[in-house]
Amino acid sequence: PTSDDTPEVLNRALSNLSSRWKNWWVRGILTLAMITFFFIIIYLGPMVLMTIVMCVQIKCFHEIITIGYNVYHSYDLPWFRTLSWYFLLCVNYFFYGETVTDYFFTLVQREEPLRILSKYHRFISFALYLTGFCMFVLSLVKKHYRLQFYMFGWTHVTLLIVVTQSHLIIHNLFEGMIWFIVPISCVICNDIMAYMFGFFFGRTPLIKLSPKKTWEGFIGGFFATVLFGLLLSYVMSGYRCFTCPVEFNNDTNSFTVDCEPSELFQLQEYNIPLVLQSVVGWKTVRMYPFQIHSIALSTFASLIGPFGGFFASGFKRAFKIKDFANTIPGHGGIMDRFDCQYLMATFVNVYIASFIRGPNPSKLIQQFLTLRPDQQLHIFNTLKAHLVDRGML
Repeated sequence: PTSDDTPEVLNRALSNLSSRWKNWWVRGILTLAMITFFFIIIYLGPMVLMTIVMCVQIKCFHEIITIGYNVYHSYDLPWFRTLSWYFLLCVNYFFYGETVTDYFFTLVQREEPLRILSKYHRFISFALYLTGFCMFVLSLVKKHYRLQFYMFGWTHVTLLIVVTQSHLIIHNLFEGMIWFIVPISCVICNDIMAYMFGFFFGRTPLIKLSPKKTWEGFIGGFFATVLFGLLLSYVMSGYRCFTCPVEFNNDTNSFTVDCEPSELFQLQEYNIPLVLQSVVGWKTVRMYPFQIHSIALSTFASLIGPFGGFFASGFKRAFKIKDFANTIPGHGGIMDRFDCQYLMATFVNVYIASFIRGPNPSKLIQQFLTLRPDQQLHIFNTLKAHLVDRGML
């Protein structure tokens, strides 16, 4: 059953409007509030962003697991609520431990307890998971075998969708704030503009899973998002705080975002195709190379990203629910707002690994310095011989 979760103050202010326009204003006001909150957490820095990502992940996990409990009436299953949250803890320990070891290598090597935990991290993670697995087997009850295995699979699929994707979001963040902000902003822009175009011009249904989605909204959202991505990328590419990788400074024990901008974030001159020269009246244009990559990001956010929303719509229809929760009036639950973001995070991570990221000299040097002196000397002599053979020494 659905209920009106709109705040009373908005209900009174919008009482004279039709339900269609009332929903439009409620969604608009809450959207502006969420965008404002988004800007605030960006201003507060990487650690706050990581914390928010963790909180969002936990809330999304809670919403999906709660649906499973309600659908399968599994509240009476022995230990299962405890086991679900235990598995979430195990998976987060594994992923965040990998991140700490990767990005805070020198800090980990400097502290003896952290060094031991880092060395045996994967074994400890596996042991923790194995403990949960054995607890699950011991909790099996004769009359509930099938139901318990349903929920075991439900929990693991939820972990795969939610925790893995949130881990990729943090990896994108460490590559530079721009790789975090631009993709998320493109998804938000597409969601807003597709709704706006669909609200005012929508006539042709797009997909049966979401009857309110229209082709007019889909196409209008695409062009608006690509343009928005180009403009936002141009603005952000000029600031080091957005373009530099987020690194941990061991001297100050704090995050630093300062570097010499890479070629991606240096203005370059490009020749405009002859077909377009007569239209725009220019022969060349100066832009950042990252803006070209932003076209790929915004195109994915517009054309493929919405399928994350369609997938969520199909999921909700399968279990006869309107929203994952009623956390945000007019928008549903946290998962309703992040269904496309998780798909986008995976694409950005794959895109960076495939087309952007190269070997990181600083990480190689950090690992080199942790080796024994004889191992360092062997690598030094091997590298020296290689450079001599190439005529560089």
